[in-house]
Amino acid sequence: MTTVSTKTNLTKETYRVGGMTCAACAAAIERGLKKKTGVSDAVVNFATGKVTVTFDPQQLSRQEIGEVINGLGYDFLGEEAQAETKLVLPVGGMTCAACAAAIERGLAKKEGVAEAVVNFAAGKVAVRYDSNLISREEIVGVIEGLGYEVRNEEAEEERKGGDPEERERAELAARKRMLIFVMAITVVTETLMFLEYRFHLHVPYHDWIMLVAATPIVFWAGLPTHRGAWRSLTHGSANMDVLISLGTLSAYAWGIAAFFIPQAVSFMGISSMIMAFHLLGRYLEAIARSKTSGAIRKLLELGAKTARIIVDGQEKEIPVEQVRVGDLVAVRPGEKIPVDGEVVEGYTTVDESMVTGESIPVEKTAGDAVIGATINKNGAIVFKATKVGKETFLAQIIRMVEEAQGSKAPIQELADKVTGYFVPVVVLIAVATFAGWLLFGGTAALGRAVFASIAVLVIACPCALGLATPTAIMVGTGLGAENGILIKDATSLQTMQDITAVIFDKTGTITKGEPEVTDLIPAGGASEEELLLLAASGEISSEHPLGQAIVRAAEERQLALRQAESFMAIPGHGIRAMIEGRQVFLGNRKLMAEQGIDIDEVESILTGLEKTGKTAMLVAADGKLAGIIAVADTVKADSKKAIAALEKAGLTTAMLTGDNENTAKAIAGEVGIARVLAQVLPGQKEAEVRRLQEEGHRVAMVGDGINDAPALAQADVGVAIGTGTDIAIETADITLIRGDLTSVVTAITLSRETFRVIKQNLFWAFGYNILAIPIAASGRLSPALAALAMAMSSISVLLNSLRLRRLKIKTE
Repeated sequence: MTTVSTKTNLTKETYRVGGMTCAACAAAIERGLKKKTGVSDAVVNFATGKVTVTFDPQQLSRQEIGEVINGLGYDFLGEEAQAETKLVLPVGGMTCAACAAAIERGLAKKEGVAEAVVNFAAGKVAVRYDSNLISREEIVGVIEGLGYEVRNEEAEEERKGGDPEERERAELAARKRMLIFVMAITVVTETLMFLEYRFHLHVPYHDWIMLVAATPIVFWAGLPTHRGAWRSLTHGSANMDVLISLGTLSAYAWGIAAFFIPQAVSFMGISSMIMAFHLLGRYLEAIARSKTSGAIRKLLELGAKTARIIVDGQEKEIPVEQVRVGDLVAVRPGEKIPVDGEVVEGYTTVDESMVTGESIPVEKTAGDAVIGATINKNGAIVFKATKVGKETFLAQIIRMVEEAQGSKAPIQELADKVTGYFVPVVVLIAVATFAGWLLFGGTAALGRAVFASIAVLVIACPCALGLATPTAIMVGTGLGAENGILIKDATSLQTMQDITAVIFDKTGTITKGEPEVTDLIPAGGASEEELLLLAASGEISSEHPLGQAIVRAAEERQLALRQAESFMAIPGHGIRAMIEGRQVFLGNRKLMAEQGIDIDEVESILTGLEKTGKTAMLVAADGKLAGIIAVADTVKADSKKAIAALEKAGLTTAMLTGDNENTAKAIAGEVGIARVLAQVLPGQKEAEVRRLQEEGHRVAMVGDGINDAPALAQADVGVAIGTGTDIAIETADITLIRGDLTSVVTAITLSRETFRVIKQNLFWAFGYNILAIPIAASGRLSPALAALAMAMSSISVLLNSLRLRRLKIKTE
């Protein structure tokens, strides 16, 4: 942890120290550090094993502080803030969920690793670790030691050229060429087998043709599979490759043996078919898996590729990755804004629908913020870059989506446990099947034993179990991001489906968060325009939110405001202003009473407005009442529709606010919320959430993510709502970046639909294996058909997950 002192150049940092056995040790370290030039103060906490040092970094470095501590006979363990580190690594060589489980087990055994989560579908591992106990290089070493490859994507891009999507297309193209070769041979061998078994048409040299056809498929096309199996076994684990390799090699070996065993049925053609169907399944699986990460690709495509920075008065086009904070960037009409920044010159409108969901372009002039990846419409501007690279708003969204897609949902735990033991158990079942048929198979027992045991090996499918949850999570979180819903992790997505109550903060959540003029009620012969003109001209210099709302209303009507000759704010009452020789008062009843202005004729109207939660202000000119202007924090256009949708879905809704009860009930009544908690201080919101939880509800709290932090943390799911960059996207479990309440309904719908698909996937994955393995063991299923069934089981899970992409989750 690092802070900068208010004293000149002093920095305060906290470090971990090992080897202290008593308070005397702590005192010795303090004395030793205080003697060092540049150290202003040193405080050791013996109980926590930490030392906080205030020092001048120009006179002393962290390394020298460490040397002092080490020189005193203790262990300097580094800066506290660096202890907890998160790392996401792309991993190659994984072929099934068993590979993912092996990596997780290997990393979990290492000291300093707090958590390791492998996403087989995405090909990535996320590791949370203590950087003082284990380094990145050691983590990479563990993964590579297990026989897998940790890819350096940046280095690969430089070496191979092109972006990751192009490399993915090239890899798929290579797989396709291999598959065409394999399937062409397989069609020939299947035709020969069909002619022989169906029509008893014996082709000369049939077995030799099968041998020649099967050999390149099994040993050349299947080489990566055999390598994967060998690598897995040599590192003490077993994956899908082991089952396929055992199945194909057993069938091939029996085909060779059949040359020498009279009356033996050759399985040579079956060996090539097993590998062919396996490769077909892998190819289709790769295509489907690439589509599950389509949301990330869409987000990446939003960003600009280049930027024009101004250097010495000249524009220079550079890759967007080279833009630095402080650079001046020029953007022409129709171009994408490359990074986040602040306009310093020019006027334009910007399409920010990517962020806000609003189709109407937003005006931008000097001092306004612009967001990277939004589109400049019709003006040329120059802006100063404030956030670049991984700090831009778009980059934060992409990072959050990637982390969510790489996380694990609690529902996945059972599948993970089963996957860890799956392959060894299947091998044991295959051995038992072989022994059973050999002992009780009657005539041709050996051939039947080989036939059935190979079918068991190749029909079992741990991949379907491993893909069931992560593929749906990837599609679901990606679909959420496309709709302005950022989901922190899979656990949050799973919890959201079980929500029974939703609590809304009022200001900025149900309402717009800024007051607007709602009513203009003239009196004494004045018109609406005259009433608004008098009030706005008086408030033109005001900084009060109510006054600013009146000025905005006049500007929207394009009224020509007058300059006040004099202005005075009267605390607790209102204002007095002189406008074109007319004395104008704007304020409450007390102000009018003090000025002797009769308001009896509008008293009932005034009371009615106040009962509906509006702030009603009286306007008088030249001693006569000119009318009433009512101002309120108006309800968002979609709030009523969103609340109605939640109530229709059977959820309890409630509203929290610090406002008085009249205002709270008025707003709640307008949007259809029955449960109102008024005059609640910010610190009391957490207790209100807890109260609902004690009633048995699973609670989602929806707030702005800033003032509601304790309540958001207490809720089962905290939902931060805002517009664009005005919210921190890491403050809650779910973040709604478009600011509309219908996104709450959408998030719940998305969660429920995603986990409905996950349950379908798991039911199919478990059910398939439970039914298929006994059928294969019974000898009723050809190993070739078993291999095809295995391939299709994974594909079916992927295709079912991809159905989510067609989900219509918008609230009508």
